[in-house]
Amino acid sequence: MKTHPSDDSESVPHSGEQTALSPWNVPEFRWYLTGTTISWLGNAMAPVALVFGVLAQTGSSADLGLVLAARSIPLVVFLVVGGALADRMPSRQLLRLGNLGCAFTQGAVATVLLSGSPSLGAVIALEFCNGAISAFTSPATAGIVPGLIPPAGRRSANSLLSGSRGAIKILGPVLAGLVVAMAGAGWAIAIDAGTFLFAAFCMNRLPLPARDSNGSAGLWRDVRDGWKAFRSITWVWVCTVAMCAANCVQAGIWGVLGPTTAEHTIGATAWGMVLSAGAVGHLVMSAVMYRLPIRRLLSFGHVLLALGALPLLALGLQVNASLLIAGSFVAGLGTGAVTIAWGTSLQSHVPEDVLSRVSAFDIIGAFVAVPIGQGLAGPLAATAGIPTIAVLGAAVFGITALLPLAVPSVRRLREE
Repeated sequence: MKTHPSDDSESVPHSGEQTALSPWNVPEFRWYLTGTTISWLGNAMAPVALVFGVLAQTGSSADLGLVLAARSIPLVVFLVVGGALADRMPSRQLLRLGNLGCAFTQGAVATVLLSGSPSLGAVIALEFCNGAISAFTSPATAGIVPGLIPPAGRRSANSLLSGSRGAIKILGPVLAGLVVAMAGAGWAIAIDAGTFLFAAFCMNRLPLPARDSNGSAGLWRDVRDGWKAFRSITWVWVCTVAMCAANCVQAGIWGVLGPTTAEHTIGATAWGMVLSAGAVGHLVMSAVMYRLPIRRLLSFGHVLLALGALPLLALGLQVNASLLIAGSFVAGLGTGAVTIAWGTSLQSHVPEDVLSRVSAFDIIGAFVAVPIGQGLAGPLAATAGIPTIAVLGAAVFGITALLPLAVPSVRRLREE
């Protein structure tokens, strides 16, 4: 199944020019990349600022948990509704309104934190609103690249987006720490609000026409139709299930047992270098895949995803910091590859009229088991030991990453 861009004449060259297309030659894509990158920078700063802002005022980890949960819960609860709405409304309009809404909520949070006597209840309420708005706008991003770039240029476009996000993961937390140290958490959140305003301006430059939708069908009918579409495309749900299992293992072992082990072995500084190496690997692969022609892109992504087992194995074997850094870098290469492969495959092979809804179900499915992995990691390690669980987890991760290749529709999926 292929997508059908709604009006190629407004945003992309004639199909005869597709093979020579560079995303840089599409002004609308440059606006989207710029706005998204700036918004990602603010989002990368916000969690660090919020953590220190709440702890500085209350000193309570329980209060911090409430604030973080207030944002994450609506983000999950409203995501499928956001996907249905994104398939009904013009992407430009939805993203502009969403960024304006997030600018308002984060600006209000900054005001509360800078007031001198912040209200925890107000921060919780505002973060809940921020999470809900993000849930309604995140699925809309799935349809942006297909509306601007023809199939031949989407891998390069997604490589640019992935590379940008990888760079922000390295820069954002560092910048947040500097701003918090010099000016306070409130000002770091204020910068986040400003990035949303700038992103809204950039999204307003996208000439994406409204999608044709059956408005009389009803929003909940759209949600059900999106679920049917998700289930009907075998390669989509198979890969989503595989990513669900892989993320569960990764979150538990790398996210929980990793820093626990590092605290008693290589130390916090070296562990920070290990995590940074993964982000660098992601960035490097994004640069490589910008020009690397790959026909069976999804298969390529899952083969490289299996490299994520290496740092888990290294953790279990209790190797030195240098080998852990190397393993994390290699795993970052795999993460970068599968991120680009998956985004491009969805954009090129899922019908555009259900793309946002399918993307919403994919996001939920891929990450729904993360809390399970985080919760089980400690008890399992207490029973069998961290090295044993890490080695077993590495095996499970590698097998899970490669299992989708046994499905014909995954192996046969080809890019034009």
